[in-house]
Amino acid sequence: MRNNIFLIGFMGAGKSTVAHALQEICHMELVEMDERIEACEHMTIQEIFAKKGEDYFRTLETQLLLDMERKQGCIVSCGGGVPMRACNIEAMRRSGRIVYLSARPQTVLERVRDSHTRPLLEGKMNVEYIEALMRERRPKYLAAADITVETDGKCAQEIGEEILQKV
Repeated sequence: MRNNIFLIGFMGAGKSTVAHALQEICHMELVEMDERIEACEHMTIQEIFAKKGEDYFRTLETQLLLDMERKQGCIVSCGGGVPMRACNIEAMRRSGRIVYLSARPQTVLERVRDSHTRPLLEGKMNVEYIEALMRERRPKYLAAADITVETDGKCAQEIGEEILQKV
């Protein structure tokens, strides 16, 4: 049964915030991929990147998605790089609907400006870099998505309700 909801999108698009709003609206289990990986590894994402590398981290993401195939009724807030691997998209499709949350580069910068938990943005916190990385990832996000929802100028509750209407 395909009843999980996978939220994908760029860092700062609102995946975690919207996942929490959806959980409140429909009382589904919430799975924050990054938090789950940090708990299993006993390290932060930054530490995993620094000590074991990005490839190791991406493999952990894939394994978690494969594990989700055995679960039902979950809202999964995915890491921004999850849709870059075809096997991740296939795993999500087998057990749920994929919702792409999009945001403008300026919105992303405003949301993540003071964050130091995003290794790919560390030291590159500017609109130009964010826009370039988004341009690179956007085709993968769009190809993976069953549904696309714009998040600019909307609160999490509005976005959650829009997702539920479209799902």
